[in-house]
Amino acid sequence: MFGIFALLIAGFLVIDLGLLNRQAKAITTKSALYQSIFWVTISVLFGVMMYWYDERGADASLEYFSAYLTEYALSVDNIFVILLILRYFSVREEHYHGILFWGILGALVFRGLFIFIGTLLVAKFHWILYFFGAFLIWTGIKIYFGGEGDKPDPGKNPVLKFCRKYLPVSVHDNDGKFLIRDNGKLMFTPLFLVLILIETTDLIFAVDSIPAAFAISESEFVIYTSNIFAVLGLRAMFFLLAGIIDRFYLLQKGLSIILFFIGAKMLLTMGEGYLPSYLTHINPLYSFGFIFLTLTSSVVFSVILPESKEANEK
Repeated sequence: MFGIFALLIAGFLVIDLGLLNRQAKAITTKSALYQSIFWVTISVLFGVMMYWYDERGADASLEYFSAYLTEYALSVDNIFVILLILRYFSVREEHYHGILFWGILGALVFRGLFIFIGTLLVAKFHWILYFFGAFLIWTGIKIYFGGEGDKPDPGKNPVLKFCRKYLPVSVHDNDGKFLIRDNGKLMFTPLFLVLILIETTDLIFAVDSIPAAFAISESEFVIYTSNIFAVLGLRAMFFLLAGIIDRFYLLQKGLSIILFFIGAKMLLTMGEGYLPSYLTHINPLYSFGFIFLTLTSSVVFSVILPESKEANEK
């Protein structure tokens, strides 16, 4: 399974950047729709294969789909912040694809490190799972009651301030390049700063999503594959949802409920031997059903019950 996963990812990287998108170009909504369908299909097929080939069968498959859905939904916030960064730097649309491509490469590496370190910590200090549970409950409450004042300002980002202070930065994007030579001197372009901000943003979001994945499964393979497939789908979803993302205003509430549920599920394992087994060991099928129904309801009700103008103004 890991070999199949590695081949899929490597094949995607080669075909995507090496063959299909050698020249910078804007991604159309139609193309983004096809890419989104493609990655959702591949992700689902991989989860089905896990049912047949993983030694834990249905449990591994359900854990994968639960972690995948959770990460995919959490990525919506990531899309909003990435769009904010791109607009802040006035990046041309034809360069969006390249920046997000290299951002995904960074996510493959850094999320892998996060999950590897997390697995080691859980194996050595199992109690850290209870900390993850409490953290997810706190995050869920924070998201539920969060307001518009929580929107980030890229200009105040400390990483951006550090780069501008200590790195030689050109004022021109030089047709999508990250590094140029100006009068014999190597200089970074503003697009490099955009890439750095997107990478750091992904790391910040990983702080929420990876503990949530550990609350669903303790298998590093399930956690990593579900995370990466969701991140790969994120880029296609970005081009598809960039213009309509604000319409799904109830998705924040749904995400907060899911994080609260996952955190509570993790903390309930502390009551093993004292609480009924159906509370301390919730069936993966029930967890998946709860996550799926919550996300679906959030999207559906956002569409059929549009946000009021007064709320938008606030």
